[in-house]
Amino acid sequence: MSRASATRHRDLRTGQSIWSARRRPSIEEKPLTRDVACDIAVVGAGVSGALIAEQLSDAGFDVVIVDRRGPTDGSTAASTAMLQYEIDTPLHQMAERIGRDKAERIWRRSRQSVDALRERTERLGLDVDGATRGSIYLDGDVLDAAGLAREAEARRRAGFEIELLKPAQVEDRYGIKGRHAIIGYGNYSVDPRRLTAGYLNVAISRGARLYAPVDICNVPPSEAGVTLRSKDGPGIRAKYLVVATGYEMMKGIPRKGNRIISSWSIATRPQPRAIWPTAAMIWEAADPYLYIRTTPRGEIICGGEDEEIADAALRDAKLPDKTATLSRKLAALLPGVDATPAHSWTGSFGDSPVGTPTIGRVPGMPNCYAAMGYGGNGITFSMMAAQMLRGLICGYGDPDADLVSFYRKF
Repeated sequence: MSRASATRHRDLRTGQSIWSARRRPSIEEKPLTRDVACDIAVVGAGVSGALIAEQLSDAGFDVVIVDRRGPTDGSTAASTAMLQYEIDTPLHQMAERIGRDKAERIWRRSRQSVDALRERTERLGLDVDGATRGSIYLDGDVLDAAGLAREAEARRRAGFEIELLKPAQVEDRYGIKGRHAIIGYGNYSVDPRRLTAGYLNVAISRGARLYAPVDICNVPPSEAGVTLRSKDGPGIRAKYLVVATGYEMMKGIPRKGNRIISSWSIATRPQPRAIWPTAAMIWEAADPYLYIRTTPRGEIICGGEDEEIADAALRDAKLPDKTATLSRKLAALLPGVDATPAHSWTGSFGDSPVGTPTIGRVPGMPNCYAAMGYGGNGITFSMMAAQMLRGLICGYGDPDADLVSFYRKF
């Protein structure tokens, strides 16, 4: 008898990302051949599941991780892995929508999450091609020069260290012509597959178990715990369930306004001599916006052209044209670089109306937690989720949990 999956199946990405062209570190995974028991079952072995599993194993829980594909094989490999604290929705605009106090708190927590991920990764001794970078936020059709000035004021008021530069200063410092910019500091970039593998392996070294491929078809929660049944038969008994499946959300979990966004990316050959001063991340106050980062080897990664597209065939059909558009925009913004794509790919991600994630206890599902709706701050919000879920499950809570709860009003 066939069993339907409890998670919506989607085609998450197409093309060859720069990360997929590199060898992934080995991860100890095994098939689920019999029923197992644990404290916490984490569904999803991408970057979110890895960070969550590592935090929970560090807290002393017996953790089991399952994934219907395999570790790092979903959206993680499509990420451009720009770990910025700056949220897609500008701070002053978010303040107008949800209030200044809440907006400043979520922005500060985003900054703390970037810092925590960098510090934890370094403390664990993981080689993830990590680099600390500033950011160059350029004016565009979302924020013109006056709007950028209002945003700079809002960020200063919230305690962020930034600079507001006029076009002559931007050109002199970075070689970008005709644009105003806010300069930020302390962001982070990584190889997302190596980051995911590193955190999974740390969790496994503490006794966590990773089973893949395992497609969960039924999750009947109760006050006594959660039982997960796979399509192939064997199941998992757990005290708690954490769903970390990206935008392939498990059936029955409220969407909280989340929608599917498709994004396209390219990466160039290594060209370290062509990289702009400080190798800062570049992004635009525009719709659709362009975002650019470098790797330690001097490759340039450029992404954007986001559209609200859920259909994988339609998304994939746009890859050639989007690749050409990204290459053209990269060359126009930074004429000193070779914008020829060596890699091109597309992927789909979850996003939310305000640009914030949804993290916490799932309404109507006892002992079940979820993290979703990461938007443009995917890995940053994954770390936020890992910290918050650890606090919620351990019982000491989290001071910012109300900002991203399933029960919030925005």
